[in-house]
Amino acid sequence: MNKRSCYRATEQMSRALDGPLGTLESMKLKLHLMMCDNCALCQEQLQELHRIAEKRADMDVKGR
Repeated sequence: MNKRSCYRATEQMSRALDGPLGTLESMKLKLHLMMCDNCALCQEQLQELHRIAEKRADMDVKGR
């Protein structure tokens, strides 16, 4: 994969955490992730960080 397509994929991964991507954009990202192991790993890590941050924010709201 070239750096430009990976950079674009990373931006899409980040936006997807905030809300749904369009159909075409989502399909392009999925295709890229099937071909790029580095971006697939990056997506897993971003999703895990997002889960941890949400859990932490939830704990802060509950006063723990």
